[in-house]
Amino acid sequence: MAEAWRVIAREERDELGEGPLWSAKHNAIFWVDILSHFLYRYSLADGAVKRWTLPERIGWAVERRERAGFIAGLQSGFYELDLEPFALRQIVDPEPQYPGNRLNDAKVDRHGRIWAGTMDAAIVEATGSLYCLSPDMSVRRVDEGYKVTNGPTFSSNQEFMYHTDSGRGTVYRFDLSPEGELSNKQVWLKFSADMGSPDGMTVDAEGFVWIAHWGGSRISRWSPDAKLDREIRLPAPQITSITFAGPALDRMFVTSAAKGLDRSKETFAGCLFEIDTGGVRGLPPGLFAG
Repeated sequence: MAEAWRVIAREERDELGEGPLWSAKHNAIFWVDILSHFLYRYSLADGAVKRWTLPERIGWAVERRERAGFIAGLQSGFYELDLEPFALRQIVDPEPQYPGNRLNDAKVDRHGRIWAGTMDAAIVEATGSLYCLSPDMSVRRVDEGYKVTNGPTFSSNQEFMYHTDSGRGTVYRFDLSPEGELSNKQVWLKFSADMGSPDGMTVDAEGFVWIAHWGGSRISRWSPDAKLDREIRLPAPQITSITFAGPALDRMFVTSAAKGLDRSKETFAGCLFEIDTGGVRGLPPGLFAG
């Protein structure tokens, strides 16, 4: 596989780029800059970029299956989000007891449920938890004790869910029942210090797990039994997340962050990259059923 990359939307250099999402409906990539409160849309048709400013930090947005618009994770909880015209309606704050926490990363399973993690925005206390938002808009905590929640993603058959604590350099694997119950939490992969920290993830059509390396200047591909298959080096140290895109799901986009870096020296930090997948294809993103 050729380790080729190119920069998309070079003028948009994010403090904390995250949450890349392929939208077939819009033929576009959406992503966020958490710290700048931005949501972006990059059109695959003409390369145009549009940006919306949210009233607080936004960790992610996922599309709805039967309705227009999105569900978004903000500093203060889960929200319904419409873009044209812009409207924002709170669903629930899962952690009113932790005003310093924020939602950080999320994915939708094949049953249309959102799995999302929280974290201490100051990255000091391990007050983060993993939540499941059901289509009826009820939310429940399913795991806790995280420092920096990341991922999550699902095996290709959705019998397993992978979820990360970046603060501990660890990717966990859970058994996932059709009813949405988690069990058998195991350490699936532990990063060594020279690899950076595991950040956002996705799974390809062959069942391999792709992981972004915060502080590791790369993305990596792992077999279901946690064997390293390949690495793709990138010209930015803080790589944050990955998505497959395009009608054939044969294009890959990767977000990064410039937070805390000297932008005059790290000239690609915070950019959105497109990666040559070498023929590897992804899986369609889940759509929220509520």
